Amino acid sequence: MIARITGRLEEVRTTSVLVDVGGGIWYEVLVPACDVGRLSGKLGQDVVLHTIHYIEGDPSRGQVTPRLIGFLGETDRDFFTAFTKVKGIGVRKALRALVRPVAEIAAAIEAKDAKMLVALPEVGKRTAETIIAELHGKMDEFAGEVTATEAAELSEPGTEAVAVLIQLGEKRPDAVALVERILAVAPELQTPEDIIQQAYKLKAGGM
Repeated sequence: MIARITGRLEEVRTTSVLVDVGGGIWYEVLVPACDVGRLSGKLGQDVVLHTIHYIEGDPSRGQVTPRLIGFLGETDRDFFTAFTKVKGIGVRKALRALVRPVAEIAAAIEAKDAKMLVALPEVGKRTAETIIAELHGKMDEFAGEVTATEAAELSEPGTEAVAVLIQLGEKRPDAVALVERILAVAPELQTPEDIIQQAYKLKAGGM
């Protein structure tokens, strides 16, 4: 079982990254949506990813593919393991749903904040209720005060864009998530103005 990999981050895609671990070996690692933006700022650097190794496909048909899922911290990996045990939430669905920091989602579960959970991709009202029913009371180790750590890891234009979005009425976690998603798909944006423009296009469903 592959529990952790260390290597140079060579490429960041919309749902995965490529890591050069040496010896001519590159691993493709699936990552949750909330980490794509942060990893985009680490291209060319050495990274450590705490991983889950699983088999995807239908063994009865002989169609299986080994996959790696990577997380920036062990706590995030442990949360993901618990999250995917909820009925109706598979690995791919969970990766798409986790657009907000784990601590924030865990705090919402503990607060029984179904409205916040429904705002996550892939999570409808019934799924949110199931998440709360199955995980409430088990999230204390993951929940914590959500700070601006995510913003601190952004580029300078990204950090400025977050500050402006907050002034315009966005909550800090929402602003960070928006900017991270924008920079993940359009890392060439170099000014806060361009990032903010694309952020509102994303909110309006234009991206």
